Amino acid sequence: MWWFQQGLCWLPAALVVWSTTAFVLSYSIAVLLGHTDPLLPYISDTGIQVPERCVFGFMLSITSFLGAATVYVRYKQVQTLTSPSEHVLHILNALGVLLGFLSCCGMCVIANFQKTDLIGVHLFGAGLTFAAGALYILVQTGVSYRMQPRFHGKGILWGRTLVGLWSLVSILTLFVSSVIMYDEEPEVVLAVKVRWLSTEAGYVAHLVSAAAEWSLAFSFIAFFLTYIRDFQKLRLRVQAILQCNHLYNYAHYDGRVHVHHGERSPLLAGSI
Repeated sequence: MWWFQQGLCWLPAALVVWSTTAFVLSYSIAVLLGHTDPLLPYISDTGIQVPERCVFGFMLSITSFLGAATVYVRYKQVQTLTSPSEHVLHILNALGVLLGFLSCCGMCVIANFQKTDLIGVHLFGAGLTFAAGALYILVQTGVSYRMQPRFHGKGILWGRTLVGLWSLVSILTLFVSSVIMYDEEPEVVLAVKVRWLSTEAGYVAHLVSAAAEWSLAFSFIAFFLTYIRDFQKLRLRVQAILQCNHLYNYAHYDGRVHVHHGERSPLLAGSI
């Protein structure tokens, strides 16, 4: 059996591969067509014009769906492993799934509301994605801390801690450099500003800000890499519960004998 056939580890693996491909592909198309600067554009600048705009929106929307699915599976895994008496873990787990869903919703907003069309909505989505995503990583690191050494070793904890610090440094750098950039270029219009000249006052701050944005995005991707081994030990099943033996909107008698009134199958595989 191949490693990606074990449990649900293919889910975070697919998320990592798909999201990385989305960023690299949209960036490559935008640069090759001369739609943006090749040196550290903002991620959003690689999805403004057609055709990279279509690729960016489509692939990032699927990324948000894969992210939400991964967040949910992680939530169910922690919920199943821990006992009901571990209240702190369950609170952290519930907070984590909420933050994860908010971050994925923000990503979907980024994908479908480009900055040249609705800059306010786009920035709201970016803030939601990055802020909630960074907090999700920190909360899940706290979950890992309370789960070791019973369920996994310290290696996983240290890995997630390092990624958490990486995302925290990136988001602080992004914020500070953006403030400096706007201070040096107070009249800059972010919705239309795509190309920067090295002679402009805010050029260096722009490069630092863009680099921090890319770094933050890839810290999220790196964090989901740490789920692959954990998800190899997990499968989810869905059960359909029949409330009656027909599909009419009124009482309907059916004298046939029904052997069973439920259905159990793997969540993402199998047949009914």
